[in-house]
Amino acid sequence: MTKKITYKDAGVNIDAANESTKRIKEHVKKTFDSSVVIDMGTFAGAVNLEKLKKYKNPVLVSSIDGVGTKLMIASMMNKWDTIGKDIVGHCANDILSVGGEPLFFLDYIASASMKPEIIEQIVKGMSHACRENGIPLVAGETAEMPGVYREGEHDIVGCIVGVAEKDRTLDGSKIKEDDVIVGVASDGLHTNGYSLARKVLFDVAGFSVDQKVGDFDITIGEELLRPHRSYVRPVLDVMSKFEVRGMAHITGGGLIENIPRILPDGLAVEIQKASLNPPEIFHLIKEKGNVPEHDMYRTFNMGVGMVLIVPEDDGIPVLKRLKELKEEAGIIGRVVHGEWGVKLI
Repeated sequence: MTKKITYKDAGVNIDAANESTKRIKEHVKKTFDSSVVIDMGTFAGAVNLEKLKKYKNPVLVSSIDGVGTKLMIASMMNKWDTIGKDIVGHCANDILSVGGEPLFFLDYIASASMKPEIIEQIVKGMSHACRENGIPLVAGETAEMPGVYREGEHDIVGCIVGVAEKDRTLDGSKIKEDDVIVGVASDGLHTNGYSLARKVLFDVAGFSVDQKVGDFDITIGEELLRPHRSYVRPVLDVMSKFEVRGMAHITGGGLIENIPRILPDGLAVEIQKASLNPPEIFHLIKEKGNVPEHDMYRTFNMGVGMVLIVPEDDGIPVLKRLKELKEEAGIIGRVVHGEWGVKLI
């Protein structure tokens, strides 16, 4: 008689999926607010649109992104709670860059074989970040795909939907010559540049994730897993009080590639390197890998997680307000006439 083959024999464990759902339920429901219409466990999430009533001409804004190879650090550390925070912060900042206020969040988690305890830690981190940003986690998907992913591998994707006032949606078209560049500090690498960071720190320098180096009071692994900061609350506050003409979320591509995405034709930006204060991790990567300066600024955020472009007269007042909101920020450059994008001076 031919042996019976089950779905579990093929590498998909439905019991583990059910256990994962059971574990994450309390974390997901902690994010719910009065806008959530349908409880988790159905085929889709649903929210009401009460929040749109305060907008005169609302437009929906959305973004989707992943955590990238930072997941490999989480795997090496067997520490998964910060990764969930990363994807929420990254997605929220992306729609913030066009003036969007987050409405709700969805997630996708895939792996070769589902480990309920890992799924719970990831979603717990998402839940924490969603509550910090005031948005519900309304739906998601956990996929077990043996053969697509190697054992121990995971992939995490987040999707966010928000709303903006149409006449305050930011596309950079209002940016003018002599506007100033306000850089708001990052907490480290956030979620970008990890392929280069891993190459330098582990392959070239030979560090381990549980090793402390130089003046670091935490391990290399802990430093690399610092969560991707969300700027939603402080920046929306600033936007309610000052004219913000453009914003750039400094992700993959660093300052050099991200700022030009919002510049009108004929305008460029000069960034004063002396005004930046990159965390020590960036200096370590540059030193141990002998990484060219241009590559550092084209790969990493170099200590600046979000850029706000404001009129020159508003520069100092904006800094003062950000300081009141406990954000570290500084004027790092200005808009000039030119076609070359970003110049480091």
